[in-house]
Amino acid sequence: MKGLMVQGTASSVGKSLVCTAICRLLANEGKRVAPFKSQNMSSLSINTEDGFEISVSQALQARAAKTPYLTEMNPILLKPTGNMEIEMIILGKKENKMNGMHYRENYFEEGQKLIKNSLQVLSNSFEYLILEGAGSPVEMNLRDRELVNMRVADLADVPVLLVANIEYGGVFGSIIGTLALLPEAQRTRVKGIIINKFQGDVSLFQDGIDFIEKYTGVDVLGVIPYFSNEMEEEDGEVKNNKLASDEQINDWASHFKKYVSWDKMVVILEGDE
Repeated sequence: MKGLMVQGTASSVGKSLVCTAICRLLANEGKRVAPFKSQNMSSLSINTEDGFEISVSQALQARAAKTPYLTEMNPILLKPTGNMEIEMIILGKKENKMNGMHYRENYFEEGQKLIKNSLQVLSNSFEYLILEGAGSPVEMNLRDRELVNMRVADLADVPVLLVANIEYGGVFGSIIGTLALLPEAQRTRVKGIIINKFQGDVSLFQDGIDFIEKYTGVDVLGVIPYFSNEMEEEDGEVKNNKLASDEQINDWASHFKKYVSWDKMVVILEGDE
């Protein structure tokens, strides 16, 4: 399938909004594109036209892609309920509550099958899939049974963009450390780096870009200046129970495109990298 996966060096680096921008830019070019996040941990959801639940972030990305919400875009939604329990939403339908450790130990094989089937359903209907990871792909205590980062990239056989947040410092360590901890076969999937939430004169960061590219051998495809238009990250409040407007999505997508090497990103999307 054509597409890519957006992973991050940590939570809250901007993965959801990077996926949103890519979905809107492809949709504006007339491409049939769909978002996908295999497993989402969030208390927020939105109903599809059929009354099923998917996460807010994938609903936003579907809106950006100009396509209806589908349960396959977010096959596993986990809602925290307290007391270390989660409510499982599987393909939009509520299942039993479950202890988090019990879920991790007992749902791995079934989860992989569900993810594979959902990817197949979407790839049959869309030209491109934009996949979103969660947290970091190198949470070493979770890697053996994770269902949302590199294992999903392997299942879909897509390249990966790594997003890092420079806002609070530590961007060099977060990027280099993430790549260093990935097994070589998975590290080679990473075809580009995006640095998000930059404040100041981007031109003054060129030495930083040069260092990252020389040290890692991976191209920095963009340094995105800080942007605020009230679009929320995955677990932010949904004001008035509404998603961002088309105008907000377009503003963000235009901002994103201005500061990335879009032509290089399209090459990666096409699998020609």
